[in-house]
Amino acid sequence: MQTAAKRRVLAALALAQFICSFAGSNMNVMINDISKDLDTTVQGVQVAITVFLLVMAALMIPGGKLTERYGRKRCFLAGLVVYAVGALLSAAAPGLGVLILGNSILEGVGTALLIPPVYILATLLYTEVTSRARAFGVIMALGGVGAAAGPLIGGLITSAISWRAAFVFQALVIAVIVFLSRRMSDPLPRDPGASFDVFGAVLSAVGLVLVVMGILAADNNIWLMLGLLALGALVLAWFFHSIRAKEAAGGDPLLRRDMFRNRTSNLGLVTQNIQWLMLMGSSFTAATYLQVVRGYDAIQTGVIFTAATLGLLITSLAAERMAKRRSQRLLITSGFVAGVAGIVVLIVMAYAFKSAWAFVPGLLLIGLGLGVMLTPSVNVVQSSFPEEQQGEISGLSRSVSNLGSSFGTAIAGTILVSGLTKGAYAAAMSTLALMGFVGLIAATRLPREPVTAPVQAPPRTTPQPRT
Repeated sequence: MQTAAKRRVLAALALAQFICSFAGSNMNVMINDISKDLDTTVQGVQVAITVFLLVMAALMIPGGKLTERYGRKRCFLAGLVVYAVGALLSAAAPGLGVLILGNSILEGVGTALLIPPVYILATLLYTEVTSRARAFGVIMALGGVGAAAGPLIGGLITSAISWRAAFVFQALVIAVIVFLSRRMSDPLPRDPGASFDVFGAVLSAVGLVLVVMGILAADNNIWLMLGLLALGALVLAWFFHSIRAKEAAGGDPLLRRDMFRNRTSNLGLVTQNIQWLMLMGSSFTAATYLQVVRGYDAIQTGVIFTAATLGLLITSLAAERMAKRRSQRLLITSGFVAGVAGIVVLIVMAYAFKSAWAFVPGLLLIGLGLGVMLTPSVNVVQSSFPEEQQGEISGLSRSVSNLGSSFGTAIAGTILVSGLTKGAYAAAMSTLALMGFVGLIAATRLPREPVTAPVQAPPRTTPQPRT
């Protein structure tokens, strides 16, 4: 593929990651507007946000597997169409139920279909470590900016027009992505005969949904929470048992166990999960606190979050240069140190000052830290597997990241909405800082030397003859 064509494809992939990340955070500044317009509560909006992130996490692995059977481009375009329908339905939602159907379900399903091809195509098109770091840097930069700038853009649109217009904006961006993708080619032929483990897909999705819903139930009924968590754990155990049984019978399960036998990749997945947990958890907590407790409107809250966006832009766009000079382990550990420090600053400054500008230093540190480590974490995981396994690892990687986003919003949000006070805010943020420390420990165990991709195996299907 020529350079100009590669740039168009990269622009489409990066914009796709941007809009999906934007969808996960822009509603944080619409909490008051949506709850009043749809006659719901802060907790109702939290459920809509969390379910969107959860649907992405639960279906990302099946989405990655479907790329083998139907092709990466076809899944990418199908995901864009489903996402656009969900966005337009959300814009016209008369109540919370329709909003959850459009935003949480349809946009979540669309994202699960379109995001795995983003990382598979980037991995296949950019084979060198440096060029791949550059591509991932652009994609993750726009993804991080989408998540961090979501409150600002969402606040501007909400204040100028309506929260509904923010969903129309998403549909318009999808139209641009479809236009840029019109000449996209698939580097590998699809395999129509590739098997798909429907039973495994159902078990994994149900198990993850039960676990996250258990966390959301914590502030209502402790026994319901424990019951849902236990049931979710049992379903996930059943899922892994089905994987083992299917492999023993010579079948092709949804996710092979050897995907978890690479120590470097496992550590990278842990860091990915906690990065997004910190970003989405701190975003929801700070935005909700500023609006509900401090009384700031959508645009004021969004402007404050510009600090996180700026931090992400600065470090994400420097990903290629940093990858040449510093090890991936150093970048990821440095990112966690900055991120945890930012959360601590957010706690201290909220107690010391009444002005919303006191949130700026902490948000800037979080943005800088996450921008430093997002790209190397993805590169560590994707580069640990050969070409033929990119569908599986891409789905697993994105599922783990989105599960982190779900956990961040569910855990921190549940603690916060239980009290909506300074104490609840500090408790939610402290939990995120503790999780960040766990991510830091995992990052220190990564290898010192950069991860290099193994020798690529040939495609499993016979290349088509030229015409």
